[in-house]
This record gives sequence, structure tokens and C-alpha cells, in this order.
Amino acid sequence: MLNRARDLCRLFIAALLLTSGLLHSVNPEPFLAQVPAFLPFALAIVYLSGVIEILLGVGLLVPRWRRRAAYATAAFFVLIFPGNVWQAVAQVDGFGLDTDLRRIIRLFFQPVLIAAVLFGGNISLRRPKPTPPSR
Repeated sequence: MLNRARDLCRLFIAALLLTSGLLHSVNPEPFLAQVPAFLPFALAIVYLSGVIEILLGVGLLVPRWRRRAAYATAAFFVLIFPGNVWQAVAQVDGFGLDTDLRRIIRLFFQPVLIAAVLFGGNISLRRPKPTPPSR
């Protein structure tokens, strides 16, 4: 049962990444809202992040790459979080996030995505219990 939940979680995140990654190239405009205005080459950043999302999505689907892709995806979600914060602080509309409340609520969703990808990748953040030395 737990393995099925992990598989579903991983497949959901992979589908989310693949869809989002493809949308970066088909319709980059909404994604520009997440790129802070002070960063140069905003459109290139959007395209590059789309390619990264596609690679991460594929990685989550390939059994040999799953754990590494889960770590990389969690790191990616952490790295893009400042863009989400900037969008909220600068009050930039995008993706239907057209109110302060919606932009703030979205910030709380990012840790959920990180937890979901770690769970789906079967990655525990708990330290393993130390094994007693054998005599």
C-alpha cells in the first residue's frame, strides 16, 4: 500500500513537471511572472527551467534514476522558491495568482511539493538509528 502511494505521488509529480516543462516552451508568458524583474535574460531563464523540468520529470519515471531525480527535483523546488516569494512580494499576477492571498497560499504549497517528491522517491530525511557495535 505504501509503495503504491509512493508510485502515485512520484507519477503525479513527474506528470506535473513534464506538463509544466512543455508549457514553458509553448506559452512562456505566464512563467515570466516568476522571474524577478532584476534578473537578465528572463525568457532564457524560463526556457532553461522548462528543459530542466522535463529532464527531472523523465528522471522520476526511469527506475535507475528515480532517487537521484527525486533529490534533484527537491533541490530544484527549493531553488525556484525565491521566484515565488518575489512574485508575492512584487504583487505580480501570473497563473491565476491575481490576489495577494492566492500568491501567499502558493508559498505554502512549495514545501508540500518538496515533501511529495521526497516521499515519491522513497527518501527519508530521518537519520537512521545507530546500530550498536558488535562484540
